[in-house]
Amino acid sequence: MTVREIYELAIRMGVTADPRGKEGVQKQLEREKKRYEKLSKEEKKEFDREKLSNPYPDTRFLTGDLDKEVKRILVGIDIGVGEILLADRITQKGKEVDLIISHHPEGKALAVLDQAVHLQEELMHRYGIPINVAEGILAKRIAEISRTVAPINHNRAIDAAKLLGYSMLCIHTPTDNLVYQFIDRLIKRKKPETVGEVVEILKRVPEYSEAARHNAGPRIFVGDKDRRAGKTAPLEITGGTSGSQEMYERLSQAGIGTIIGMHIQEAHKKEAEKYHINVVIAGHMASDSVGVNLLLNEIEKKGKSGQSHIEIIPCSGLIRIIKKGT
Repeated sequence: MTVREIYELAIRMGVTADPRGKEGVQKQLEREKKRYEKLSKEEKKEFDREKLSNPYPDTRFLTGDLDKEVKRILVGIDIGVGEILLADRITQKGKEVDLIISHHPEGKALAVLDQAVHLQEELMHRYGIPINVAEGILAKRIAEISRTVAPINHNRAIDAAKLLGYSMLCIHTPTDNLVYQFIDRLIKRKKPETVGEVVEILKRVPEYSEAARHNAGPRIFVGDKDRRAGKTAPLEITGGTSGSQEMYERLSQAGIGTIIGMHIQEAHKKEAEKYHINVVIAGHMASDSVGVNLLLNEIEKKGKSGQSHIEIIPCSGLIRIIKKGT
């Protein structure tokens, strides 16, 4: 497989698992096209034209050669300068790294992380919140995220990759969509009655089981193991980053009893307590690993079907589990 084929595979898998459905994703792309057509000639020069075909602004080819044949990939949840140097060290030891993949966004993908949060509007709507209310709830939070990421040194790791001649991708929302789909299907199939049962179900997933052995597994942050779970929703799994603390009141009114998330801020926790919503935090690195592994397993499968072996070198928090079922 080439870098391009891997990148395109990630986007396709992200769309297939997208909670908005393929139709919802297509509508987003059509809206972007209309926005682009209304821009002036000067504005079009600055427009990221990949938004016309790739619905995930936090997922981008960052540097290198798209047509490079890939035999070995260094993959991490976060990729910084240290991981770039690690790739170089591995290469020097005789295992040439052809591609570096970061789950969390870098470069221009990180600079527009706020744009990825709009997916959460559709997700809240799916769980019973009117779309106009969801948009209103998230508006302030999206603006806050934009201001937060603005001063970051977005290209630091990418510059290191360029200097050492590595190709680099970041794949964020597509793999978050994959873990969202995985957990959603799992919970619907197992039908947990209590919050404790939600945690037990998650701990039977290999990534979460491994994380638990390192004191980073699924935990109840709001509620009690004996409380009824009610309608359980993996709401804080995909959509860029943490949403708005204002959503808990509306979710309670919509009948949500338990939320599964990757992580939670203290202000969000207090709002969940206020509105009696149970919160199970599955774990950040473990959850990201579930989604990334689903993609990597498919990459390995396609590599074998093309009669070429692709070696995955996990680093930076990735809990590599080869076999995954739903």
